[in-house]
Amino acid sequence: MSSMEEFTFFLGLQVKQKKDGIFISQDKYVVEILKKFGLSKGKLASTLIDAEKPLLKDSDGEDVDVHTYRSMIGSLMYLTSSRPDIMFAVYACVRFQVTLKVSHLNAVKRIFRYLKGKPYLGLWYLKDSPFDLVAYSDSENMVMEIVVLNILSDALPITTNGIQLTMSNLQERVDSP
Repeated sequence: MSSMEEFTFFLGLQVKQKKDGIFISQDKYVVEILKKFGLSKGKLASTLIDAEKPLLKDSDGEDVDVHTYRSMIGSLMYLTSSRPDIMFAVYACVRFQVTLKVSHLNAVKRIFRYLKGKPYLGLWYLKDSPFDLVAYSDSENMVMEIVVLNILSDALPITTNGIQLTMSNLQERVDSP
């Protein structure tokens, strides 16, 4: 059985196909996690991190529920697949999963308040833009650069049947110092 309709959801991502590109977002997921953690109401945050209160180890603060904190962090980590704007703040909070305090929970809640004010942001991929994939890995003082070049614009054709990825005309270069 096959479906030839334009898809709107893929692995939890909302996909909006337009003539000039594709928009990928998770605004429904944002609403869902705000509701899940009881943060649908209340004030908004215009920034992800409070510049006046740096996120540091807090040995004097009050302990909080580890399971709730980790669940919130996990939800935010999943959201980073379509929201790179929150990635730095989320991973700053990830560092405190073992010795977390109220100050760390407040930092995570601030990220949720930011999301509440900007739930519709996502990734926009233009149809005619060049697609050069660059990835870096830094492991034990060894940096490896992987550059994927010469993917033709027709390598990612947008059709009403979804996305068809062909790996023709692919050249790979791996450098390590």
